[in-house]
Amino acid sequence: MAEPEPPRSNVPPTTVGTPAEPVAALDAEALARHDTVLVICAHPDDVDFGAAGTVATLVAAGASVTYCMVTQGQAGSSDPHAKPADIAELRMAEQRAAAAEVGVSDVRFLDHSDGAVVASIELRSDLSRVIRQVRPGLVITQPTERNLERIYASHPDHLATAEAAMAAVYPDARNAHAHRGLLDDEGLEPWSVPEVWMMGLGTDLSPKVSVVIDTTDVIDRKVAALRAHQSQTAAMEDLDDMIRGWGAMTAAAAGLPEGRTAELFRRIDTR
Repeated sequence: MAEPEPPRSNVPPTTVGTPAEPVAALDAEALARHDTVLVICAHPDDVDFGAAGTVATLVAAGASVTYCMVTQGQAGSSDPHAKPADIAELRMAEQRAAAAEVGVSDVRFLDHSDGAVVASIELRSDLSRVIRQVRPGLVITQPTERNLERIYASHPDHLATAEAAMAAVYPDARNAHAHRGLLDDEGLEPWSVPEVWMMGLGTDLSPKVSVVIDTTDVIDRKVAALRAHQSQTAAMEDLDDMIRGWGAMTAAAAGLPEGRTAELFRRIDTR
């Protein structure tokens, strides 16, 4: 079998800054306030590299989490003879298995083209539909800004997905007159998402960082979720050490005690 393509997020985080003082991780009470969560990503495996530890932590705190993948991962193979439909079937199965490792059973896939995602009105409508169906109090998605220090994490599909997700959060999903058929034809009432977390910050402790999640107790589940993406990670013999190393670097940059792992997010108030 041909070697799989390198995962799009498979680049170690770059330490960009050091906080003036330690940043506290959210405690159990704060996590428990997020009882319905929607994660929007471009490809299968994006959420697992960027936020699987956080998802496992939220689920443990009682949250109901839904995944929405904008593509089915049909371009995620280095084998030029592989059929896109076969790749998509495999990668969707892998994502469902990975989701199960962190306690998520609701996994949805849109049918936008892997490698050609644009922040179109059609994608905004599709994401507004999912937001109105799920009615989340928190959306987790990818960053809208290109990071030239970590270019692999700034795949064009990631940027387009994040841009469309933010437009769906505000103003589309909350506006009865946006994508009118969602209300008139499908009966989906408007929904206002109050908060968004953007993943993919590495260890950038600039003022953008406002959420730190201690993932130490669930790091094994994050690794297991990534191992479920066999088409992408089977050849990565050092995956366990790599993921733990990244998490430790992130925790140290956030001022957590030695031996902890963490994930960082930019919190956006969208009320």
